[in-house]
Amino acid sequence: MTDAQHDVPTRVLLVDDHDLIRQGLARAFERHDDFEVCGQAASVGEGLRQFGALRPDVVITDVRLPDGLGFDLVREIRKQGHDTGVVVLTMYAGDEQLFAALEAGASAFVAKDAPADEVVAAARHALVSPRSFAAADLAGAMRRKMTPSGPQLTQRESEVLSLLARGFSVSAIARSIFVSESTAKTHISKIYEKLGASNRADAIMKAVRSGLLAEDLRD
Repeated sequence: MTDAQHDVPTRVLLVDDHDLIRQGLARAFERHDDFEVCGQAASVGEGLRQFGALRPDVVITDVRLPDGLGFDLVREIRKQGHDTGVVVLTMYAGDEQLFAALEAGASAFVAKDAPADEVVAAARHALVSPRSFAAADLAGAMRRKMTPSGPQLTQRESEVLSLLARGFSVSAIARSIFVSESTAKTHISKIYEKLGASNRADAIMKAVRSGLLAEDLRD
């Protein structure tokens, strides 16, 4: 790559129906001289129109949009034959959504509560290797898909379960994983639902029986 090419910033299109999230992502990218947010959209349709008009180097899209799913946007970009990097962001980073992103042709999959630097790193990967797939828990998800047994927790749910077992309160869990108390409660509810548990003690006991939690983490 020539020095002149180095001077041209990577152009990013942000697709999310929440203004605050788009603004936060824009700020994260603007902190890096090699990125430029060239456009923003709030729906699949608007995202495709902006994509056609702007031809960005990388697209960052939410999964849930007012007129469809971010996966639809990814599939359409691939259907048109473009090798553009596409990063899928989601609030619920479970295995099902991870594999949906992979099958749609995304370049990377990142949880919305991940640090902004992870989104930027995913964009860098997407730019260089748009047709390869990167995700924080890809190996674990593949392993769970090949050998499903018992309740399947996401990487973040496993982390929250471990903190629950160590006696952390909801607020302490939220601080520990850098999310709001509301998001922490959502993770805990999902854990209880998957384990068929009614409270913390019940969840810990069932997690140990399922092999999701080491015996020495109880109490």
